[in-house]
Amino acid sequence: VQLQACGGGLVQPGGSLRLSCVVSGRRVNTLNIGWFRQAPGKEREVVVVVRWSGSTCHVDSVKGRFTASRDNAENTINLQMNSLKPEDTAVYYCAADIRRSVAITLPRSYDTWGQGTQVTVSS
Repeated sequence: VQLQACGGGLVQPGGSLRLSCVVSGRRVNTLNIGWFRQAPGKEREVVVVVRWSGSTCHVDSVKGRFTASRDNAENTINLQMNSLKPEDTAVYYCAADIRRSVAITLPRSYDTWGQGTQVTVSS
């Protein structure tokens, strides 16, 4: 399984960005796919998980602002980020949990990681 994340950039507070994670080597609807982020000096944290079943799990800090969706035809997980705040600034990673772990919010449950994409929210 390989993952490629794209779509990051610089945006002003209140703005929007859309990240995409293109998955190859396995159908995306057979995997748990997580979006994580890591800010300088901080630990990597989960943002949202799209389970193999299609259900999603968002961390409280992004509920109502971030929406994850799955495109089975394109084998892609998208992350629409609205109302961005400076504290959303981080490198964002997508990752695949091949074993469909129970602990889906923990980075150690994920087997394969894409390269990060920088998101900077600043005026």
